[in-house]
Amino acid sequence: MKFHGDEPSPPRGAHFLESTHAGQSVFPLAAKGNLLEQLRLKMEYLWIGLGSALGGVARYWLSGVIARRFGEAFPVGTLVVNVTGSFVIGLVAALTEPGGRFLMGVPARRFVMVGVLGGYTTFSSFSLQTLNLARDGEWLYAGVNVALSVALCLLAVWCGRIVAEMVGR
Repeated sequence: MKFHGDEPSPPRGAHFLESTHAGQSVFPLAAKGNLLEQLRLKMEYLWIGLGSALGGVARYWLSGVIARRFGEAFPVGTLVVNVTGSFVIGLVAALTEPGGRFLMGVPARRFVMVGVLGGYTTFSSFSLQTLNLARDGEWLYAGVNVALSVALCLLAVWCGRIVAEMVGR
């Protein structure tokens, strides 16, 4: 004799409807609470994706403006984007952490920090540009880029936290 609970459950993440004996349709995944949690998670990914798109567009625009102004012999645009992104992430992190000056929900904080600022900062571009400088024999530029990026971004995060503490008073 088979009981209703003895049937194998569908694979996790299956998105199909199944008929019951009464002719009603139900999701075979789980209870309604789990479905709501899955919808929240999907919305969070959409918000982070939107933030990443906004940050990427801002990065592209700003680095382009700087490249047109200063040229492309040295990646000043990427350096400026990394420093300003580091400053802003330090500022936002300090202002919105538990006990910070501003209350920001976890989804909004992730939208800004993971989405917008993750799409904005460009350490992958930094790495590629530094490697290209080194491969082209521009060892001085490559070394200066590494030293300035690390030092200035750490300084910018620290300054962002200091500004946040001043605002918090």
